Amino acid sequence: MSDHGHDADHATMHPRLAELERLVRDGTVDTIVVALTDMQGRLMGKRVHGQAFLDGVIAHGAHFCTYLLGTDMEMNTPEGFRLMNWETGYGDWIAEPIWDQLRLLPWLPGTAMVLADTIDEETGREIPVSPRTILKRQVAAAAEAGFDVKAGSEFEFYVLKDSWESLAEQGWPVPRSFGYYNEDYHLLQATKAEPLHHLLRTQMSAANVPIEFSKGEAANGQHEVNIRYDHVLESADRSVVFKHGAKEIAYLNGWGITFMAKPDHRWTGSSGHLHMSVWDHDKDVPLMHATGREKAGPYGLSKTGQQFMAGMMALSRELAVFVAPFINSYKRYASLSWAPVNVVWGRDNRTTGFRLVGHGPALHVEDRFPGGDMNAYLTYAAMVGAGLYGIRHGLKLEAEFKGNGYLATGHPRMPRALYEAIWELERSEAAREIFGDDVVEHYLNAARVEQETYDSIVHPWDRERYLERG
Repeated sequence: MSDHGHDADHATMHPRLAELERLVRDGTVDTIVVALTDMQGRLMGKRVHGQAFLDGVIAHGAHFCTYLLGTDMEMNTPEGFRLMNWETGYGDWIAEPIWDQLRLLPWLPGTAMVLADTIDEETGREIPVSPRTILKRQVAAAAEAGFDVKAGSEFEFYVLKDSWESLAEQGWPVPRSFGYYNEDYHLLQATKAEPLHHLLRTQMSAANVPIEFSKGEAANGQHEVNIRYDHVLESADRSVVFKHGAKEIAYLNGWGITFMAKPDHRWTGSSGHLHMSVWDHDKDVPLMHATGREKAGPYGLSKTGQQFMAGMMALSRELAVFVAPFINSYKRYASLSWAPVNVVWGRDNRTTGFRLVGHGPALHVEDRFPGGDMNAYLTYAAMVGAGLYGIRHGLKLEAEFKGNGYLATGHPRMPRALYEAIWELERSEAAREIFGDDVVEHYLNAARVEQETYDSIVHPWDRERYLERG
């Protein structure tokens, strides 16, 4: 439930808010960033001066234009969004600070950031199409069914020799990666960019985004970080802060960086793998593995674990728009590329879309389909919703696929392009059961706008192929 509308005195009772007030008064903090996550997974918001904060200007949140939850990547205002359009006048909603998500940002002097939920000022209700609210609804549905979901994110990204500005000035050519050979697990090659990776590990951890590992990945200049697992909502919060903060840290220190799923067709794609497990909501114990007299499934999977995985697999195609939101996302799904293509599962098998790892209480599933370009709130919401759907409908987990998952036949494949994902979502009754019509229609419209924009543009590939020979 939102706290919007409570008086400022009540709001100051939150210990993190009291802490922030102390830090502003003693001069440690002079700027507060109030940030919400848009449809594309980017942080949007305002910077509040310390004295203005003390004067109470965000006691009830910060105003923002409704269009921030109804734009494309270029911040255009496409038609088709019911909640925000020219007829509604593009008024204001409220970004209401979540004081549990207050962080000091070591990479920005004197700066704290607080994530925000999006609130209708007139009703005090959360905006249903807001990514964080969509995930909160699935968390609530899980709790009502007696479950919690815990999760951890992995992000892959490329470190670049080129800055974003220089690439823009050149008309966005293929970037030059920082490395010049495959650096998977290479300590020497990783050391060359360690000045950046050290900042990411230490400054993110100091900002309550605990980084457990970083390592070279399977391409030139590609790297990966693992963020400590937690409750799925906390993990999604950490994910959006990590991506935003990594871009800021890289830019402020002269590095180029990208989380784009497939920066070039010759490059290995960048993933955003999700590690997920189901827990008992009241007892806080893991439920993925069979205990007591329960008949164990493969590798000790419980009935709940099997049904949860079965739901994730059954709906991967139908919910692909929430997992792979952009045109470029689907170019990562290529055979023998370390990105999966087929919806099959295997034990510790990196060729399958779902990889079962861990033992006993640590047993969990890794979803390898999301890319580094994911909006973590939407992707986690889709997979939590799909898993709960599997439990609710008693879905049966198919047999493990053994061997090269790229060669699996007779199994669903992830959509080959965004337009195929749009078709899947349009026909999906399960998506409407999970999210409701308002969310499905909103994100269908966003995907259609993205596809139609791409289809209307002549790309360099077109000229190369057809200018002379067509």
